[in-house]
Amino acid sequence: VVLFISVNQILLFLLVLTICVILYNKVHKVPSTLNNETSKYSEPRPEEMEEEIPVVICAAAGRMGAAVAAISSIYSNTDANVLFYIVGLKNTIPHIRKWIENSKLKEIKYKTVEFNPMVLKGKIRPDASRPELLQPLNFVRYYLPLLIHKHEKVIYLDDDVIVQGDIQELYDTKLAPGHAAAFSDDCDLPSTHEMVRSVGMQNTYMGYLDYRKQTIRDLGISPSTCSFNPGVIVANMTEWKHQRITKQLEKWMQRNVEENLYSSTLGGGVATSPMLIVFHGKYSTINPLWHVRHLGWSPDARYSEHFLQEAKLLHWNGRYKPWDYPSVHNDLWENWFIPDPSGKFKMIRPNS
Repeated sequence: VVLFISVNQILLFLLVLTICVILYNKVHKVPSTLNNETSKYSEPRPEEMEEEIPVVICAAAGRMGAAVAAISSIYSNTDANVLFYIVGLKNTIPHIRKWIENSKLKEIKYKTVEFNPMVLKGKIRPDASRPELLQPLNFVRYYLPLLIHKHEKVIYLDDDVIVQGDIQELYDTKLAPGHAAAFSDDCDLPSTHEMVRSVGMQNTYMGYLDYRKQTIRDLGISPSTCSFNPGVIVANMTEWKHQRITKQLEKWMQRNVEENLYSSTLGGGVATSPMLIVFHGKYSTINPLWHVRHLGWSPDARYSEHFLQEAKLLHWNGRYKPWDYPSVHNDLWENWFIPDPSGKFKMIRPNS
């Protein structure tokens, strides 16, 4: 009888122990699963952490503060792993390096790239109306694969921009198969149409190409086709090289030297016209809020403050730059400007 009771006690003990183990596992199963999911989604994989977003910006003599403000705005508004490619001529690179290393920008990841203007020899037609548009660095965007080697996808920005959004969003722009680049259409944002009309600005191919020339008419492009602005580009380097985009652009530069097919007196940018020809019907589009432009087109025309707050990127294309005077909305630009430690670059203000 004693043995029987002992066996029963042992079995009862084992049963209670088994029930306790089952209950313990059930209680602790849910937190275990949640921890796995949190780990899966909240912590990026090593390859994602290491993905670099290459951003190409030119640092030109006389307006180097523009590049500094653009870089400052990008760096301050993202946690992404941005690698800046700062392109300059041989005599400007030491200045921009010193500026970065002696300011809060010393934390950024960057490379300086020297652009050799000799690649443009014989390809640019002299134009006295706006000689600043003929500066060699205006054509850096044509040569992206020759300057940037290891990246599949690249962002190019003009220096007269500031970024108010997270540059990761722009980098995530989807490019359609077979497209080497994405741009902003000049007809894409209704909020800008009134500005375009008020200052008599062109937003069609007619404003950039000389349709009196047979070579232009032979392209078969309607003069009323909406143009695009190449001041913000998301580019696919594989497609760019495959389609020999640089060679095509150089061909149209050469044709312009010979035939005067376009001029800065038309659209206000001799670097734009060859791109309009080469990329016609073969580009993807950027979210319009990632390229709110024309801020430099008139010293009087202004956007609403609400609209400017919504914008992810602001572009002072035109003559009236935000570091100069007169200009509009220059307070938005000045927020990101970092003074030149050497004192060479100074903003121009009414009381300065």
